[in-house]
Amino acid sequence: MAEFDLVILGGGSGGYAAALRGSQLGLTVALIEEGKLGGTCLHRGCIPTKALLHAGEVAESAKHAAEYGVKAEFIAMDMLAVNAYKDGVVARLHKGLQGLVKSRNVTFVEGHGKLVAKNTVDVNGTKYSGKNVILATGSYPKSLPGLDIDGTTIITSEQAINLDRVPKSVIVLGGGVIGCEFASVWRSFGAEVTIIEGLPHLIALEDESSSKLLERAFRKRGINFELGIKFKSAAKSKDGVEITLEDGKTFAAEILLVAVGRGPVSANIGYEEQGIKMDRGYVLVDDKCRTNVPGIWAVGDLIPTLQLAHVGFAEGILVAEEISGLKPRPINYNGVPRVTYSEPEVASVGLTTAQAKAAGHDVVELNYDLAGNGKAQILKTAGSIKLVAAKNGPVLGIHMVGARVGELISEAQLIYNWEAEASDVAQLIHAHPTLSEAMGEAHLALAGKPLHAHG
Repeated sequence: MAEFDLVILGGGSGGYAAALRGSQLGLTVALIEEGKLGGTCLHRGCIPTKALLHAGEVAESAKHAAEYGVKAEFIAMDMLAVNAYKDGVVARLHKGLQGLVKSRNVTFVEGHGKLVAKNTVDVNGTKYSGKNVILATGSYPKSLPGLDIDGTTIITSEQAINLDRVPKSVIVLGGGVIGCEFASVWRSFGAEVTIIEGLPHLIALEDESSSKLLERAFRKRGINFELGIKFKSAAKSKDGVEITLEDGKTFAAEILLVAVGRGPVSANIGYEEQGIKMDRGYVLVDDKCRTNVPGIWAVGDLIPTLQLAHVGFAEGILVAEEISGLKPRPINYNGVPRVTYSEPEVASVGLTTAQAKAAGHDVVELNYDLAGNGKAQILKTAGSIKLVAAKNGPVLGIHMVGARVGELISEAQLIYNWEAEASDVAQLIHAHPTLSEAMGEAHLALAGKPLHAHG
């Protein structure tokens, strides 16, 4: 039996981050992964979808080139070339990650692992024992009762990233982050798109103002959506698929994308047999990612925290440092940046207005329209920055909609996590003309001294 300080089951964002940090801190580490190193994010999620979104952005630039005095035209998408570009990005990052893991002397084990004892993982008959074990087996695309995912007509995001054609029409079942990003991609590529969402708004976990701005932008782009009506059934047809909603409405399309969230990969891996507490498949942990079983930890999509790759990174690092005796601070999940990479982008950190009020704060709000921002005019983007703050107190939440606002979220994260007040940020000089200048303008206005905004 091979023995290590740390055995990690799952080589996605949380698992490999724990491996790299653990090795850096002097631990001997075994990293077990049944697929490719990097997991869902690198191979089937974050990276390939953002490559597709960028291809869509280039397509939109071609469509609107004349508005900028550029003689060009959009002809069609070459999906063979798009996929080659996407796969090239993934391959280069994968190669770099493999090199990192090797250089840190992490023992990488390829194969299906199962927890067979409190400190032991079995991989195809070979056992790996660790003083500590981290469970990082990730998540899978969920479906709904009665939906048969065939991978061609009714698909999940994992098939959507590899389509060899642009479908004429698509129904997207689910208006969360994944659904909205794929809707945005396919519309840019030229497909007719309809989103079906049972909740009252798209990206319903965001501040309602952001949801409404995205809905307005999607309408302008010709993306259709039905909100507040639940899915009932789906049936294949000679032309694709037809779905029925609970109110009797029917919709037909060439492809149905099922984007109703992701569930934890935790079945038949030995977790319950070792007495690990779970809820609906999620492994339960404390604020240091410890399970109820001493020496067993869990991170990433497997636990009921935000299903974001950067959260997995942070949790993996947290556990490696806790094992090494560094006593890191628990993660403040409200302070984690969240981005939907549609066109326009939606980005946020901190509390929504509703959450701030529910927490008992006397709330003040400020909406800064990007129409007053020079770079936004240059880019021809619309949107806003909304600040949620405690009266005479710190900024509690920042919510943004517009092109490239995901690149502004790091400053917003600092403002929230450092409990800055609007007057603190108003003193900072932002470069002109940049989109980040809008962040400064919003805080100037909230501090009572607006410059390029009406007071």
